[in-house]
Amino acid sequence: MAHWSELTLAMKWIRQTVTLLDNEEQLPRLFVQQRFGAWMIFMSDHKEQLGSLADSIPHLLKITRSYWSGLFHCYQVENLPKTNNDLEQVFGSFRHHQRRTTGRKKATASILIRGSSRLIAAVVTRLKTFTARDLATVDLLAWRQQRSHLESLRQTRLQQRRFRRDPDNYLLELETKLIQSILLL
Repeated sequence: MAHWSELTLAMKWIRQTVTLLDNEEQLPRLFVQQRFGAWMIFMSDHKEQLGSLADSIPHLLKITRSYWSGLFHCYQVENLPKTNNDLEQVFGSFRHHQRRTTGRKKATASILIRGSSRLIAAVVTRLKTFTARDLATVDLLAWRQQRSHLESLRQTRLQQRRFRRDPDNYLLELETKLIQSILLL
């Protein structure tokens, strides 16, 4: 019971911190950042009120300072998850649907090759329904570059599979190509 008032105050400060970061008023990023910075200064200036818990404030400030540059992106980008738990839920949902549609417990090779595109498509289509008009306005050059990148990943994977299936034949083909290139010089 001796530390009850300190613990009550610490919980009050934690709730205030959560309230500031929840940003229910949908304030702009800079405003949230300034308010949160002022709150951190307040806690630092009044940490002696926490008694035996006062040592936790410098630690909190140190950790907050180290993450400061990336701490407020979620207020700038709409629908960006605010916590690791929210982000993990997005990835978990994607994994769940992949398992359900393929019947596999492990990730398929297609996720390794085309996973970044599929994950982005899965996340974005949950937020917005796209029309044919939306798809027609896509930057064709960027789309072709993405397709080319994905194809190069697929070709690399095919080469690895060829080597795993028949390493002797694969190495013999490489040696033949090398000899031919040397003879052409």
